[in-house]
Amino acid sequence: MKKIVFSLLITVSCLLSCDKSLLDQDNPNTLTESQFWATESDAQRGVNAIYHMFYQPGTWSRWIYFRLDLTSDEGFSKSPWIELADWTRFQYVNYNFLEGNVITYKDTYKAIFRCNQVLTHVPTIEFADENKKAQLLAEAKFLRGFYYYYAALLWENFPIVTALQSPTDAPEASTLADVWALVETDLSEAAEALPPQWNGNDIGRPTKGAALALLGKTYMQQHKWNEAKAALDYFFTGEGTPYYDLVAYQDNFRAENENNKESVFEIQFSDAHKTVAGDGPSSAMGNSRAQFFAPRSIGWSDGQARYWLVNEFKKEKTVDGEIDPRLRYSLFYPSLETDFGDKIYGRSWQWDADEAWFRKYARDYKQNQDDYFNEVNNRVIRFADVLLLYAEVLNELNQTASAYPYVDRVRARVNLAPLAMAHANIGNDKDRFRERLKMERALELCGESVRWADLKRWGDLETQAGIDRVAERDPDFNNFVLDKHIRLPLPEVEVANNPNLTTNNPHY
Repeated sequence: MKKIVFSLLITVSCLLSCDKSLLDQDNPNTLTESQFWATESDAQRGVNAIYHMFYQPGTWSRWIYFRLDLTSDEGFSKSPWIELADWTRFQYVNYNFLEGNVITYKDTYKAIFRCNQVLTHVPTIEFADENKKAQLLAEAKFLRGFYYYYAALLWENFPIVTALQSPTDAPEASTLADVWALVETDLSEAAEALPPQWNGNDIGRPTKGAALALLGKTYMQQHKWNEAKAALDYFFTGEGTPYYDLVAYQDNFRAENENNKESVFEIQFSDAHKTVAGDGPSSAMGNSRAQFFAPRSIGWSDGQARYWLVNEFKKEKTVDGEIDPRLRYSLFYPSLETDFGDKIYGRSWQWDADEAWFRKYARDYKQNQDDYFNEVNNRVIRFADVLLLYAEVLNELNQTASAYPYVDRVRARVNLAPLAMAHANIGNDKDRFRERLKMERALELCGESVRWADLKRWGDLETQAGIDRVAERDPDFNNFVLDKHIRLPLPEVEVANNPNLTTNNPHY
């Protein structure tokens, strides 16, 4: 007992007599905000942290595909996880459902927060090369515009935050017009400083073309056709002409030949870190879309394709009388082996009637059934998309005759006849051209997370008659309520905790 008391007396004496500053030490493993943002390398690491949000479950590693692909008329879910499937068929009961709503909302804001950190702190850092500084800021602006673009597509009235927040801040309610305006500003400013191409380890960062393509999409969603044309001119009459072209169709969905000439912007995935998803430095850097969308007994089978896509692919033969080869690389379906000689993940399959699954971004060509850490890059924007967008813009500007060559360029790659020859009834009729273009985009881009934006842009979900036509392809749209399901509900927990969000989105 005496030894214990003696030891305590020495400890107290030391604490009273020692310099208190010795106890006030910084943790080298946990830098404060003021300590971190000091050097060029800090700025680079801050930007890299934004890219890490691509690997979070709520964004491009998993759940956003349920919102963009399965909720559209291209896909659906028969998952035994009923609530998960309900959120692909417009049956939203629990607005706080994590996988259907909250996690994507949360991870979107986390990405925006990281962008705001860079845009707040990097301007105060001294750089030896001011052009490097401008490029880093442009990357952050592109990525903030990128995340707000998808927030506008999903929730529309997404509260805007452009400054660093404290935990007690309550963002003001925003309108869809407010969000689009911010996206326009961010992408326009990003395009001014981003390079036309990157080299070496920087390949995969957004380029000037990526910013202008996404800006063009932003204008198109608002029917600002002249502004959209000005942005997309970069690819056809501007500086971007030498940098983009079409490649073999299948090369857009495999781990080989990534970042090729057709790529405008793609997310870089890797299977190097086979750990759980999350914010840790060694978290998964692959994506699990293929695992969740794989046929039953291969993956989780939570999402599949609508069979009408198979029928549409087979309606028009190539000039040699063959099936459109894009079908082979787009979908798994009952007669895939008969049509092209391809088995499903290397084996024959027992099919239900009229059953189809997304093949794009799967690793079945390697016969690798472990797709939970899939390394295949997601081509968010590719040149074929831009070609069809440009044709759409020209048609909307009453330049229908000038729009044909851009569609024909996409069709020629897969040996389809020119549009005017195959669909002579269109002529220069603007409405007929638009209707055919809708199908051209479905055949070229199905399963690539663009269809939800397309349906909204075309106004197909703005009238009951339009919704009914979509429901003929996808019965889930029989649940679609006009002026309600055009957007997701805000998570209820956000509305309850924020006095500036007095109501949820309309009709929720």
